[in-house]
Amino acid sequence: MKALDELTFDNRFARLGDAFSTHVLPEPLDAPRLVVASNAAMALLDLDPAVAETPVFAELFGGHKLWAEAEPRAMVYSGHQFGGYTPQLGDGRGLLLGEVYNAAGEHWDLHLKGAGMTPYSRMGDGRAVLRSSIREFLASEALHALGIPSSRALCVIGSDTPVWREKQERGAMVLRMAPSHIRFGHFEYFYYTKKPEQQALLAEHVLNLHYPECREQPEPYLAMFREIVERNAELIAKWQAYGFCHGVMNTDNMSILGITFDFGPFAFLDDFDAHFICNHSDHEGRYSFSNQVPIGQWNLSALAQALTPFISVDALKEALGLYLPLYQANYLDLMRRRLGLTTAEDDDQKLVERLLKLMQNSGVDYTLFFRRLGDESAALAVTKLRDDFVDLAGFDAWAEQYKSRVERDGEYSEEQRRARMHAVNPLYILRNYLAQNAIAAAESGDYSEVRRLHEVLSKPFEEQAGMEQYAQRPPDWGKHLEISCSS
Repeated sequence: MKALDELTFDNRFARLGDAFSTHVLPEPLDAPRLVVASNAAMALLDLDPAVAETPVFAELFGGHKLWAEAEPRAMVYSGHQFGGYTPQLGDGRGLLLGEVYNAAGEHWDLHLKGAGMTPYSRMGDGRAVLRSSIREFLASEALHALGIPSSRALCVIGSDTPVWREKQERGAMVLRMAPSHIRFGHFEYFYYTKKPEQQALLAEHVLNLHYPECREQPEPYLAMFREIVERNAELIAKWQAYGFCHGVMNTDNMSILGITFDFGPFAFLDDFDAHFICNHSDHEGRYSFSNQVPIGQWNLSALAQALTPFISVDALKEALGLYLPLYQANYLDLMRRRLGLTTAEDDDQKLVERLLKLMQNSGVDYTLFFRRLGDESAALAVTKLRDDFVDLAGFDAWAEQYKSRVERDGEYSEEQRRARMHAVNPLYILRNYLAQNAIAAAESGDYSEVRRLHEVLSKPFEEQAGMEQYAQRPPDWGKHLEISCSS
């Protein structure tokens, strides 16, 4: 394990030059202190977890100190925001400190969010507040634990720095990690500003460093775009299967690697609601839960437009045509597994759709239903779950279909069924009210709850002794929390 001063930097994005980013130093936070750290994320950098408790850790990730090899850069990009194109965006409060590679040869961006003003801050102060930093930290690590591709979070550093949003809050920084922080919006920026040389350099950078296997194909750029389509189809299938709402699927928030990226007003479903809108600024419901699937395709189309200098329009359209079939195949496979099925039948899609309609009309807790469905035999489980539904006749009809489907699936013991279903159906998810409880405690100076919640969410499929309160349906006040983009 390494100490903090033993990290090895290789700042490949910074070497692209000033057309891609601007050198900016972090603005230090007042009295920086550790709120929470992820041992799992630290392991990706080969760091000893004990260093998180040292003063230099908070100083480094609170903007007071910097490695000699670090090259902090604010990245420039553009993007479609709620369907409208914004010509220039960029890291308005974030800095790419540099790229670190570990003993396994993996490169990890160290990206500090809340580091102060940059040339791309527009009218903002470049700061992040404690509540949004905690939410991003918890979401990044919770999604990873669920098996959903995501950026990672190393730590949250709190402070005494005052920051004004709807009210005065305290500034914080979150150190997030990913193999790359390049977005769809990077390609859009150079395409719409008509800078073909820089766009070609960016494309080569992404192809060589992140999709090297595509070099072996007859058309490497087309192969790369196909891979991006496939990754996003799989990613959004996992979002939908596990009830995750991103909330702001602008193209500048879409990772070129197909990972969950840029957490703002996200939420996991409590009661199942296909039309759920988690962002109270999304008045038209553009980024509602059910719209995430078509918006994923829309965003890929925007990226395809930016790649027309490298790939023919016909080839791009053909690749885009893969998205929905791939999404549907991935989603149905996940839902079969969530239902405890190991084989495929033609009517499985209808079985899932009927269940979700019944859940929608009855306000059934999405996560707990699937967990309880695997607690016992199919017959006993549906009997116990029946009282959660308003349309009893409708549920009884579905239950009969489900029991018959399970019988046709094969012979296995109740213990095998439970183990298989519990391995894919979490008991613990990051519900908004749990995050809010942890945030409220942290804002009063008590970080124990955010650390405990992080620990519980790091093992979402395992029943943890003494943690029953984290596996409950939310109270009424916890179901209707409005989350905004402000941070």
